[in-house]
Amino acid sequence: MATEINQALALIKRGAEEILLEEELLEKLKKGKPLRVKAGFDPTAPDLHLGHTVLLNKLRQFQDLGHHVLFLIGDFTGMIGDPTGKSATRPPLSQDEVKKNAESYADQVFKILKRDQTEVVFNSKWLTDLGAAGMLKLAASHTVARMLERDDFSKRYKANQPIAIHEFLYPLLQGYDSVALKADVELGGTDQKFNLLMGRELQKQSGQSPQCVITMPLLEGLDGVQKMSKSLGNYIGINEAPEIIFAKIMSVSDELMWRYIELLSFASMDEIAGWKAQVKAGQNPRDIKVIFAQEIVARFHSKEAAIEALENFETRSKGGIPDNIPEVNITIQADTIGILQLLKEASLVASTSEAMRLIEGGGIKIDGERLEDGKKMISKNSEFVAQVGKRKFAKIKVL
Repeated sequence: MATEINQALALIKRGAEEILLEEELLEKLKKGKPLRVKAGFDPTAPDLHLGHTVLLNKLRQFQDLGHHVLFLIGDFTGMIGDPTGKSATRPPLSQDEVKKNAESYADQVFKILKRDQTEVVFNSKWLTDLGAAGMLKLAASHTVARMLERDDFSKRYKANQPIAIHEFLYPLLQGYDSVALKADVELGGTDQKFNLLMGRELQKQSGQSPQCVITMPLLEGLDGVQKMSKSLGNYIGINEAPEIIFAKIMSVSDELMWRYIELLSFASMDEIAGWKAQVKAGQNPRDIKVIFAQEIVARFHSKEAAIEALENFETRSKGGIPDNIPEVNITIQADTIGILQLLKEASLVASTSEAMRLIEGGGIKIDGERLEDGKKMISKNSEFVAQVGKRKFAKIKVL
């Protein structure tokens, strides 16, 4: 029994930044009962990316140990806007935006989590019923001075940047979620520590056993500098096409590769140590990156998709055109259309000016040949393969 608990604790600690308090978690594990493990997600965007899966992977590990996951969608708090790490008040989401994004989240998480051990919950269920009186009582449980202990609030206050009153409510409401759900454990990013500890305090005030808090590292984006974020464009979405996921992973630096592997791979620590030893002995890090990229593609798509993604990547690396590229039909009224406008209408570029910059940098090919003339006109009833950068391909038909 002691050996099993120690093994469980070792798995839980893998990749975790901090456990508060580890001795409390150990006591909870010793009881032998399934723990209620909570993680909250504000549906601020419709798609999850690999940064989110650092938490999801840890939730899955808890499920593998027999515990119950509470996947909390903050549909109520999402309309406030999480101020964590923000230098300005975050614009709230509309109810329609929250509902749409929440539905998308629920569909995506089961690519990692087990359905029969996951309870998807929405905090509007209890926070709406809290009412004005309940909200005032909750607000009275903490002081402004306590709130200003939070790093981001403190920085904004010292810089004379505005802090809206409702932003102070956010950590209180997140903490109250733990009370409503009677959570035993809550997971969050390192930037969420203040909010996670708020749950412990409110549970104590409510006479509950306080939850243990596990913070997980924030995954850097493809730039290796800022945390992965769709708004920054440095993300890998779990719903992206297999070849896109594969190519993006292959584009990360050799140093960042190990960070991704340690936080995202399901390979054992011994296996990862073996990979590091191989690279140290002279093996090309690219070989390890391929193994990891295939693992991630297989997880979110299939093994067959992972094999095909590798084949397409190698084809592109040799300057070839991959199989199964999308077909785009563009209907024009005149006899011809400018190549810049055509690429924009095919959604291969965001604007004609972007297309021009790419042409000048040698980043666009037509049927495998580099496009050099931004004034090129394309005739009706033409058909060709356009390549933008290393990853975007389309078979375009002009009708």
